[in-house]
Amino acid sequence: MRLSLRAAMAFFVAAGILLPIEANAAPSLIEVQGRVRDLEEQATTAAEGAQEAKYQLSKLTKALTAVQQQASQQGESVKQMNKTIGAIAAEQYKAGPLSQSLELLFSTDPQLYLSSAGALEAITRKKSEDLKKFSTATQRLNATTYTVSDKLALVKAAEARFKKQLAIANSKLAEAEKLLAKLTAAERERLARLNEDQENADQQNSLAEGGKYAGVSGRAGTAIKYALAQIGDKYVFGASGLTYWDCSGLTMRAFKAAGVSLPHSSRAQYRYGKAIPRNQLQAGDLVFFGKPISHVAIYLGPNRMLHAPRSGSRVKIATMDMGRKPYIGARRL
Repeated sequence: MRLSLRAAMAFFVAAGILLPIEANAAPSLIEVQGRVRDLEEQATTAAEGAQEAKYQLSKLTKALTAVQQQASQQGESVKQMNKTIGAIAAEQYKAGPLSQSLELLFSTDPQLYLSSAGALEAITRKKSEDLKKFSTATQRLNATTYTVSDKLALVKAAEARFKKQLAIANSKLAEAEKLLAKLTAAERERLARLNEDQENADQQNSLAEGGKYAGVSGRAGTAIKYALAQIGDKYVFGASGLTYWDCSGLTMRAFKAAGVSLPHSSRAQYRYGKAIPRNQLQAGDLVFFGKPISHVAIYLGPNRMLHAPRSGSRVKIATMDMGRKPYIGARRL
């Protein structure tokens, strides 16, 4: 009875002294951890937006270069034609008030008229054709010049979007760093250890699970094998290997190993391949998340995918649950 009383007293002392400390300390740390991860997710979303803008910027820049080259060629053509038109104008000025045809008409030598009329008609027709060509070339150059102006405006807009999304991503990471800076050194160390332990556990589980998917054949199998080899590599936005990855950088490289060329953008990758309903997913299909799309992963099996999740994390196998980023669809390449 006395022993039971002592045990009960010890329990209540522990409950009164130890539990409140854990209740006050742990939630605060967990709360910070949750907020930091949320900011890292927001940074990752913005970074994928930057990748999409960067992809569009690259396409538009190529188009602009092509149009500028076309304008340059057309400009040179118009320049050469302009010399011909100048020669025609100079000839007309030198001919005076009467044209060559009128001079022939009033000629007292009928034979001269008859012998020269045909040649003169051909010359006149050639001049007319030159004038028409010059007019057409000038119109085309003007149209191309307007196109260059439009493309240039699009390029500038895409560049602005890219810079804006990149700035948002960096600002979210900076905000996360400010939150961490408010913690004590001991709290930061503890939080870092918790994150590291979680990532290590995920890595071990992913490596153990990865063997299940090594037998997938074909193009999908090649991509899966490549991505499996990157398990444990750190996420860095904008990275596409060979030791750091973002989500679309990983899928781009994985499918490049399988002979498929993809852009470095999850949103752009969604435009490739064939749309697949969720109930017909097969290993190797690309699965997409977020509105607008901001994440891509490689489907492995029922509710399992391989991906580079977010800033502060590593390449791993995980469930198809992206929290605030809803599942959007899948594509088969």
